[in-house]
Amino acid sequence: ISDSEQESLIIAKNIILGKLYNSKWMLERTARDHVLRVDVDKFTNVSKSLTSLMHDVKNADNLETLRGIEGTAASQYFSCFDDLILQQKEDFFFVNRNRRPPLDNLNALLSYTYTLLTHEIGAALQSVGLDPYVGFLHRDRPGRMSLALDLVEELRSVYAERFVLTLINRKMIAKTDFSKMENGAILLHDDGRRKLLTQWQSRKQEEIVHPFLNERIPWGLVPYVQAMLLAKYLHGDLDAYPPFMWK
Repeated sequence: ISDSEQESLIIAKNIILGKLYNSKWMLERTARDHVLRVDVDKFTNVSKSLTSLMHDVKNADNLETLRGIEGTAASQYFSCFDDLILQQKEDFFFVNRNRRPPLDNLNALLSYTYTLLTHEIGAALQSVGLDPYVGFLHRDRPGRMSLALDLVEELRSVYAERFVLTLINRKMIAKTDFSKMENGAILLHDDGRRKLLTQWQSRKQEEIVHPFLNERIPWGLVPYVQAMLLAKYLHGDLDAYPPFMWK
């Protein structure tokens, strides 16, 4: 299936639909809950644009076009990301996404959390018999967990980014939890990582109602459930892969 661009496209489109839906949810939830603290009109306009891009995703006829739509959507979503930071604005701010190495506290948090999520999804894929290195949206590249990165896309905003924003906005993490390296990289030091991992494990215990299964599960099981659903689709037990669309 991965060798076929058209079959890969079917799966990849659902993954990106999940990503855009969850990005919209993040913006709409913040605009609703913090109406006096954010530019509601800005958030509304970006949300409408993401809705339009979701229609473009459905009509995409190749992976390259789909990646272009995803890139446009990510750029628009991240144009609002700094506004999602409501506390500690002097120490945590978003100008752009930078990595390898991260150059500010926020990007250090994002990179570390994305890595945690990627490895948990990779383990979940292996547990259901799927090779995390064989992707559909992300094509095969030596040493890259392409399929894990595929599933990261739909969970990126509501799992990883929401977690990072909670750490900052509830002051669970501070600028003193980071160190600056000689090359300019900003990284969590040992105490900072311990603090983050404690909160990560706590978040994984929180229960939610899975939007497709309609059953209560802990957040930590979401990667496994999505891996299981993908495996069921690939085995022909589901008509389509149902991405995680948070409600």
